[in-house]
Amino acid sequence: MPEENANTTDRETEAFAEVDPTGRFGRYNDLLGSGAVKKVYRAFDQEEGIEVAWNQVRLRKFSDDPVLINRLLSEVKLLRTLKNKYIIVCYSVWKDDERNTLNFITEVCTSGNLRDYRKRHRHVSMKALKKWSKQVLVGLEYLHTHEPCIIHRDLNCSNIFINGNIGQVKIGDLGFAAIVGKSHAAHSILGTPEYMAPELYEEDYTEMVDIYSFGMCLLEMVTMEIPYSECDSVAKIYKKVTTGVKPQALNKEMDPEVKAFIEKCLAQPRARPSASDLLKDPFFSEVSDEETEPTG
Repeated sequence: MPEENANTTDRETEAFAEVDPTGRFGRYNDLLGSGAVKKVYRAFDQEEGIEVAWNQVRLRKFSDDPVLINRLLSEVKLLRTLKNKYIIVCYSVWKDDERNTLNFITEVCTSGNLRDYRKRHRHVSMKALKKWSKQVLVGLEYLHTHEPCIIHRDLNCSNIFINGNIGQVKIGDLGFAAIVGKSHAAHSILGTPEYMAPELYEEDYTEMVDIYSFGMCLLEMVTMEIPYSECDSVAKIYKKVTTGVKPQALNKEMDPEVKAFIEKCLAQPRARPSASDLLKDPFFSEVSDEETEPTG
């Protein structure tokens, strides 16, 4: 038997490394992604016959903070209740006391994240970028008008996912979003420095931090450059962000309309438009609501 066929057969008969308590979801060993506290594995939903992602948080990293563990659990459980086509679906959540992990099953997008997708496809029209942006804003509007208000806090092009065959984008990695009650202000730092709004560093912020991050996402989509890539350390990024110095990528040659729209998103918190306001912006006049709707 040729070697590649043997490998294919092994893959097809691959045993699950772990199965969820209901027996519905099986986890394989291969990683789809990995972060500081979370690993994402390829997995399979035996009931529906579809591939899914198995997100696993190792709780020993939080072992001295039971309050945080309970908060993580309640936040991830909230994900299951979210119903919006531009938000990654969460199918199941459970805590595994034996392995000391928090696990949740989410959908998988066919083409991976938007950062990698944009690198693979260098020639994308402005209209297509506007379509993607509008879908992200519809997702953000849903989160921000949710009761309670949900702030993503770490929106960037690596956790916006895409089904490239239908041009549909979805916001993911909501597992660590801050759920904000009536006080409408959250108090902890978590995020990706290049995308973090200045007030996030002050630990006193509202959902408007997501609008700032969205502006940075659009800047990356247009320039194919991660904002503040001219900085070689987090400290330098922090200094520029907190003193109001915009990323050099914003000086690249681009359509003045695009630049003006991005600058609206990067304005001072009180001057930043909401997701609902941005959706009404003339910037999206060529993208009808029907075009934002995914087909298929």
